Amino acid sequence: MKILVLVKDVPDTYGERRLDLETGLADRESGEHVLDEIGERALEAALRHADGNPGTEVVVLSMAPESAATNLRKALAMGAASAVHVADASLAGADLGLTADVLAAAVQRTGFDLVLTGNLSTDGSGGVLPSMLAERLGVPGLTSLSVLEIGDGTVAGERVTDTGTMRVSAALPAVASITEALPDPRFATFKGIMAAKKKPVETLSATDLGVDPEDLSVPRSILVAVAERPARSSGVKIADEGDAGERLAEFLAQNRLV
Repeated sequence: MKILVLVKDVPDTYGERRLDLETGLADRESGEHVLDEIGERALEAALRHADGNPGTEVVVLSMAPESAATNLRKALAMGAASAVHVADASLAGADLGLTADVLAAAVQRTGFDLVLTGNLSTDGSGGVLPSMLAERLGVPGLTSLSVLEIGDGTVAGERVTDTGTMRVSAALPAVASITEALPDPRFATFKGIMAAKKKPVETLSATDLGVDPEDLSVPRSILVAVAERPARSSGVKIADEGDAGERLAEFLAQNRLV
Protein backbone atom coordinates (compact mmCIF):
# COMPACT_ATOMS: atom_id res chain seq x y z
CA MET A 1 0.00 0.00 0.00
CA LYS A 2 1.20 3.50 -0.85
CA ILE A 3 0.05 6.30 1.46
CA LEU A 4 0.63 9.92 0.45
CA VAL A 5 0.52 12.38 3.34
CA LEU A 6 0.00 16.06 2.58
CA VAL A 7 2.08 18.31 4.83
CA LYS A 8 2.24 22.09 4.82
CA ASP A 9 4.93 24.61 5.67
CA VAL A 10 3.23 27.31 7.77
CA PRO A 11 4.23 30.32 9.90
CA ASP A 12 4.95 29.25 13.47
CA THR A 13 1.59 29.01 15.23
CA TYR A 14 3.16 30.40 18.42
CA GLY A 15 4.52 33.46 16.64
CA GLU A 16 2.95 36.68 15.45
CA ARG A 17 1.22 36.21 12.09
CA ARG A 18 0.58 39.13 9.76
CA LEU A 19 -1.09 39.86 6.44
CA ASP A 20 0.57 41.86 3.71
CA LEU A 21 -1.93 44.69 3.31
CA GLU A 22 -0.95 45.26 -0.33
CA THR A 23 -1.34 41.68 -1.56
CA GLY A 24 -3.74 40.28 1.05
CA LEU A 25 -1.43 37.28 1.47
CA ALA A 26 0.19 36.02 4.64
CA ASP A 27 3.55 37.64 5.30
CA ARG A 28 5.63 34.48 5.31
CA GLU A 29 8.90 36.29 5.96
CA SER A 30 7.87 37.76 9.31
CA GLY A 31 8.76 34.72 11.42
CA GLU A 32 9.85 31.10 11.64
CA HIS A 33 8.22 28.33 9.62
CA VAL A 34 7.21 24.89 10.85
CA LEU A 35 5.36 21.84 9.60
CA ASP A 36 1.68 22.28 10.37
CA GLU A 37 0.86 20.13 13.39
CA ILE A 38 -2.29 18.67 11.84
CA GLY A 39 -0.17 17.43 8.94
CA GLU A 40 2.22 15.83 11.41
CA ARG A 41 -0.73 14.03 13.01
CA ALA A 42 -1.77 12.70 9.59
CA LEU A 43 1.81 11.52 9.07
CA GLU A 44 1.74 9.81 12.47
CA ALA A 45 -1.43 7.94 11.48
CA ALA A 46 0.23 6.72 8.28
CA LEU A 47 3.43 5.70 10.09
CA ARG A 48 1.49 3.75 12.74
CA HIS A 49 -0.21 1.78 9.99
CA ALA A 50 3.16 1.19 8.30
CA ASP A 51 4.68 0.02 11.61
CA GLY A 52 2.18 -2.82 11.79
CA ASN A 53 1.91 -3.56 8.07
CA PRO A 54 5.20 -4.34 6.30
CA GLY A 55 5.20 -3.29 2.68
CA THR A 56 3.43 0.00 3.34
CA GLU A 57 5.18 2.95 1.72
CA VAL A 58 4.64 6.41 3.26
CA VAL A 59 5.42 9.42 1.07
CA VAL A 60 5.02 13.07 2.12
CA LEU A 61 3.87 15.64 -0.43
CA SER A 62 4.00 19.40 -0.08
CA MET A 63 3.48 22.45 -2.28
CA ALA A 64 5.75 25.07 -0.73
CA PRO A 65 8.66 27.44 -1.43
CA GLU A 66 12.15 26.01 -1.77
CA SER A 67 12.89 27.16 1.79
CA ALA A 68 10.49 24.48 3.08
CA ALA A 69 12.96 21.71 2.18
CA THR A 70 14.35 21.69 5.73
CA ASN A 71 10.92 21.05 7.25
CA LEU A 72 10.29 18.29 4.73
CA ARG A 73 13.43 16.60 6.04
CA LYS A 74 11.78 16.60 9.47
CA ALA A 75 8.92 14.53 8.02
CA LEU A 76 11.50 12.11 6.61
CA ALA A 77 13.22 11.97 9.99
CA MET A 78 9.92 10.99 11.59
CA GLY A 79 9.79 7.95 9.31
CA ALA A 80 8.45 8.79 5.85
CA ALA A 81 10.27 6.90 3.08
CA SER A 82 10.49 9.77 0.60
CA ALA A 83 9.13 13.23 -0.19
CA VAL A 84 7.70 15.08 -3.17
CA HIS A 85 8.23 18.84 -3.08
CA VAL A 86 6.30 21.04 -5.51
CA ALA A 87 8.37 24.23 -5.51
CA ASP A 88 7.55 26.87 -8.11
CA ALA A 89 7.67 30.64 -7.64
CA SER A 90 4.71 31.03 -10.01
CA LEU A 91 2.53 29.22 -7.44
CA ALA A 92 3.15 31.79 -4.70
CA GLY A 93 -0.18 32.95 -3.26
CA ALA A 94 -2.13 30.17 -5.00
CA ASP A 95 -5.75 30.00 -3.90
CA LEU A 96 -7.52 26.78 -2.93
CA GLY A 97 -8.68 26.03 -6.47
CA LEU A 98 -5.21 26.25 -8.00
CA THR A 99 -3.68 24.45 -5.02
CA ALA A 100 -6.12 21.56 -5.44
CA ASP A 101 -5.35 21.34 -9.17
CA VAL A 102 -1.59 21.24 -8.62
CA LEU A 103 -1.71 18.79 -5.71
CA ALA A 104 -4.06 16.48 -7.64
CA ALA A 105 -1.59 16.46 -10.54
CA ALA A 106 1.27 15.67 -8.13
CA VAL A 107 -0.71 12.89 -6.45
CA GLN A 108 -1.58 11.29 -9.79
CA ARG A 109 2.04 11.53 -10.95
CA THR A 110 3.34 9.92 -7.75
CA GLY A 111 0.66 7.25 -7.51
CA PHE A 112 -1.32 6.38 -4.38
CA ASP A 113 -3.71 4.06 -2.62
CA LEU A 114 -4.62 6.53 0.13
CA VAL A 115 -4.10 10.26 0.54
CA LEU A 116 -4.06 11.44 4.16
CA THR A 117 -4.27 15.08 5.19
CA GLY A 118 -5.36 17.32 8.03
CA ASN A 119 -8.87 18.75 8.04
CA LEU A 120 -7.66 22.36 7.81
CA SER A 121 -4.38 24.25 8.00
CA THR A 122 -3.51 26.74 10.71
CA ASP A 123 -2.65 29.51 8.25
CA GLY A 124 -5.44 29.44 5.65
CA SER A 125 -8.07 27.49 7.64
CA GLY A 126 -10.01 26.83 4.43
CA GLY A 127 -11.07 23.32 5.42
CA VAL A 128 -12.20 22.37 1.91
CA LEU A 129 -8.99 21.18 0.23
CA PRO A 130 -9.44 17.46 1.09
CA SER A 131 -12.89 17.45 -0.56
CA MET A 132 -11.64 19.40 -3.58
CA LEU A 133 -8.74 17.00 -3.96
CA ALA A 134 -11.00 13.94 -3.79
CA GLU A 135 -13.25 15.46 -6.46
CA ARG A 136 -10.36 16.16 -8.81
CA LEU A 137 -8.94 12.67 -8.30
CA GLY A 138 -12.35 11.08 -8.79
CA VAL A 139 -12.14 9.05 -5.58
CA PRO A 140 -14.17 8.91 -2.32
CA GLY A 141 -13.42 11.57 0.29
CA LEU A 142 -13.74 10.82 4.02
CA THR A 143 -13.29 14.13 5.83
CA SER A 144 -12.76 15.34 9.41
CA LEU A 145 -12.27 11.88 10.90
CA SER A 146 -11.76 11.68 14.65
CA VAL A 147 -11.11 7.93 14.33
CA LEU A 148 -9.15 6.42 11.42
CA GLU A 149 -8.97 2.76 10.43
CA ILE A 150 -6.91 1.63 7.44
CA GLY A 151 -7.63 -1.89 6.31
CA ASP A 152 -6.85 -4.19 3.41
CA GLY A 153 -8.19 -2.20 0.49
CA THR A 154 -10.46 -0.03 2.65
CA VAL A 155 -10.42 3.05 4.84
CA ALA A 156 -12.99 3.81 7.52
CA GLY A 157 -13.51 6.06 10.50
CA GLU A 158 -15.82 8.19 12.58
CA ARG A 159 -16.84 11.79 12.08
CA VAL A 160 -18.37 13.83 14.91
CA THR A 161 -21.40 15.87 13.86
CA ASP A 162 -23.76 18.26 15.66
CA THR A 163 -26.20 15.42 16.26
CA GLY A 164 -23.89 12.50 17.04
CA THR A 165 -21.20 10.35 15.47
CA MET A 166 -21.21 9.24 11.84
CA ARG A 167 -19.53 6.02 10.74
CA VAL A 168 -18.06 6.23 7.22
CA SER A 169 -16.04 3.88 5.01
CA ALA A 170 -14.83 3.56 1.43
CA ALA A 171 -12.80 1.31 -0.82
CA LEU A 172 -9.33 2.44 -1.84
CA PRO A 173 -8.11 4.53 -3.56
CA ALA A 174 -9.49 7.36 -1.46
CA VAL A 175 -8.74 10.65 0.30
CA ALA A 176 -9.15 10.99 4.07
CA SER A 177 -8.65 13.97 6.38
CA ILE A 178 -8.21 13.79 10.14
CA THR A 179 -8.75 16.08 13.13
CA GLU A 180 -6.72 16.87 16.25
CA ALA A 181 -8.46 13.94 17.96
CA LEU A 182 -5.84 11.59 16.50
CA PRO A 183 -2.63 10.91 18.48
CA ASP A 184 0.21 13.41 18.79
CA PRO A 185 3.04 13.02 16.26
CA ARG A 186 6.19 11.16 17.28
CA PHE A 187 9.52 12.87 17.84
CA ALA A 188 12.27 12.36 15.32
CA THR A 189 15.12 10.27 16.74
CA PHE A 190 18.81 10.89 16.11
CA LYS A 191 18.85 7.76 13.96
CA GLY A 192 15.88 9.06 12.00
CA ILE A 193 17.52 12.46 11.49
CA MET A 194 20.65 10.86 10.10
CA ALA A 195 18.66 8.51 7.86
CA ALA A 196 16.60 11.43 6.50
CA LYS A 197 19.70 12.90 4.87
CA LYS A 198 19.83 9.94 2.49
CA LYS A 199 16.13 9.64 1.69
CA PRO A 200 15.00 10.82 -1.76
CA VAL A 201 13.23 14.15 -2.25
CA GLU A 202 11.77 14.79 -5.69
CA THR A 203 11.39 18.47 -6.54
CA LEU A 204 8.79 19.36 -9.16
CA SER A 205 7.70 22.53 -10.92
CA ALA A 206 4.27 23.39 -12.27
CA THR A 207 5.53 22.55 -15.77
CA ASP A 208 6.66 19.11 -14.59
CA LEU A 209 3.07 18.47 -13.51
CA GLY A 210 1.61 19.53 -16.84
CA VAL A 211 0.09 22.74 -15.48
CA ASP A 212 -0.27 25.25 -18.30
CA PRO A 213 1.55 28.50 -17.43
CA GLU A 214 -1.42 30.39 -18.88
CA ASP A 215 -3.65 28.79 -16.23
CA LEU A 216 -1.50 30.30 -13.50
CA SER A 217 -2.36 33.82 -14.67
CA VAL A 218 -6.12 33.25 -14.51
CA PRO A 219 -7.48 33.98 -11.01
CA ARG A 220 -9.87 31.40 -9.58
CA SER A 221 -10.88 33.76 -6.80
CA ILE A 222 -10.68 37.54 -6.43
CA LEU A 223 -9.66 39.46 -3.31
CA VAL A 224 -12.12 42.30 -2.77
CA ALA A 225 -10.58 44.06 0.23
CA VAL A 226 -8.09 43.58 3.02
CA ALA A 227 -7.61 45.57 6.22
CA GLU A 228 -5.47 45.40 9.31
CA ARG A 229 -7.04 43.76 12.33
CA PRO A 230 -8.48 46.48 14.59
CA ALA A 231 -6.77 47.09 17.91
CA ARG A 232 -8.27 45.18 20.79
CA SER A 233 -10.52 47.37 22.95
CA SER A 234 -10.40 47.39 26.73
CA GLY A 235 -13.93 46.02 27.00
CA VAL A 236 -16.81 47.14 29.21
CA LYS A 237 -16.54 47.38 32.97
CA ILE A 238 -19.67 47.28 35.11
CA ALA A 239 -19.41 48.68 38.62
CA ASP A 240 -22.04 47.37 41.00
CA GLU A 241 -24.22 50.25 42.14
CA GLY A 242 -27.22 48.10 42.85
CA ASP A 243 -28.16 47.61 39.20
CA ALA A 244 -25.18 45.51 38.02
CA GLY A 245 -27.34 42.46 37.35
CA GLU A 246 -29.70 44.39 35.08
CA ARG A 247 -26.83 46.08 33.23
CA LEU A 248 -25.04 42.75 32.74
CA ALA A 249 -28.21 41.13 31.37
CA GLU A 250 -28.69 44.11 29.03
CA PHE A 251 -25.10 43.83 27.81
CA LEU A 252 -25.46 40.11 27.11
CA ALA A 253 -28.74 40.66 25.25
CA GLN A 254 -27.29 43.47 23.11
CA ASN A 255 -24.40 41.24 22.05
CA ARG A 256 -26.68 38.25 21.44
CA LEU A 257 -24.93 36.17 24.10
CA VAL A 258 -28.19 34.97 25.66
